[in-house]
Amino acid sequence: MDAHNVIIRPVVSERSYSKMEENKYTFEVAKNANKYQIKDAVEELFNVKVTRVNTLTVKPKTKRVRYVAGKTRTWKKAVVTLREGDAIEIFGSQA
Repeated sequence: MDAHNVIIRPVVSERSYSKMEENKYTFEVAKNANKYQIKDAVEELFNVKVTRVNTLTVKPKTKRVRYVAGKTRTWKKAVVTLREGDAIEIFGSQA
């Protein structure tokens, strides 16, 4: 699997942004990607050293539009811990 197909997008939220101070970065990844593929993809794309990968499947939530109930999509999230001193610039310039 190609590195660009494994890493779909960075997850930008208040919680994931605060984890960046601890060298933990959150990405949406392909559902069939395993931890080894995620580690290799992050190391290849961002030229950093990954020490740990934690994955979880985000379950769908029930949403309503007027009278019709539906569900959001299921997706896979990966929290990647980097080696001390490494960093990924997601916004161009970070604090």
